[in-house]
Amino acid sequence: MTTDLNAAFADEKARQIAAARDRERQFQARIDRGEIRMISPDRYEVLTGWDRGETFTVARNARGQIAEIIAQHGLDTRADGTIALYASSPAWHGLGQIIPGGTSDIDTVLALSGLDFDVTTVPAMYVWDGELRQHADQFHTVRVDTGAALGVVGARYAPIQNRQGFEFLQELVGRFDLVWESAGLLRGGRRVFISIRLPEAVRVDADGINDLIVPYVAVMNDHTGNGQFQCVVTPWRPVCANTERFAVRDAHTRWAVRHTAGATSQIKEARRTLGLSVRYFEQFADEETALARTDIALDEFHQVIADLWPLDDDATTRTRTNHAVRTATLTHRFDTETAQVGRTAYAAERAITGYLDHIAPRRPGKTMTEEIARATAALEGADDDIKSKAHKRLLLLRQT
Repeated sequence: MTTDLNAAFADEKARQIAAARDRERQFQARIDRGEIRMISPDRYEVLTGWDRGETFTVARNARGQIAEIIAQHGLDTRADGTIALYASSPAWHGLGQIIPGGTSDIDTVLALSGLDFDVTTVPAMYVWDGELRQHADQFHTVRVDTGAALGVVGARYAPIQNRQGFEFLQELVGRFDLVWESAGLLRGGRRVFISIRLPEAVRVDADGINDLIVPYVAVMNDHTGNGQFQCVVTPWRPVCANTERFAVRDAHTRWAVRHTAGATSQIKEARRTLGLSVRYFEQFADEETALARTDIALDEFHQVIADLWPLDDDATTRTRTNHAVRTATLTHRFDTETAQVGRTAYAAERAITGYLDHIAPRRPGKTMTEEIARATAALEGADDDIKSKAHKRLLLLRQT
């Protein structure tokens, strides 16, 4: 029996076209259901579920059809080709090593996430006139398992190992019968994170929009010498390089320690920070509910923007253009948020926070992509001051 190659080719092409159209229909259905939205050409943001706030891009073929959905996770790839991520439930991008329901075993988490490595320091060497010399005051941080250099540090630097840095959360895991939610590494292990979910969720405006906020404690460790060991109380679990958190007035939500010889004992103080987490989320819910019940006009929103990003009378043409673009972008996000939660101060805060976390320009460093630079800024709280200022400014509207 002979095969008609032309017919076979036509059949295969028809199947490919049908699959492409089906992918387009499914993608559009998600947009229509309000699960995702476009934030710039071919760049989208997840609006619902565990992974709200994460972003991704789509690649299109010559016909403009979606050829590939590209997760902007920024995570490393392990030696076996899998993504260096552990999670207790699947992220929307479907990557990583998933244990449904999670585990309380830290050894399993460290292994699956790729965090089961130590860091050491070695002397910084250089060649001069053909002679190998040592820089007396500088060292390199190096992964013990691969020998990969992670950063340049001073003589007083002492690595905080991933295990010892994260073990202090084990007490909470045992006390509250919790599980590890997520863990992973970025930039070749230069930055690593792990998180747990706190037992009590909170709701914003339970009688109105009823927006569910799930509280997490996230811990980040930096092995480059340019960052600290940090503990952050956050409404979102880190499952990739996209995350966000809100800055709440007078709430103690961040604790950090430098990499020195006494750091291990200081890490125990983080328990005090975690003890404030319940108070933080109670205040978070109360204040966000107040914002959700405060109507706001578009001109009031524009005045808030003007207060956050003032424009000098003698500003250059370029500065005025950038200011106009920012205002237009924020206005578009505000309109989108109002469709979800109403024309309220809560929508205004979500618009401002979303702009800072996902759209505001970021200058990536030599070893960062823009997405990783954006995620690092969010995790390290680079915009906390302006978010807190926006929060306080919007709270004032309820009194007017």
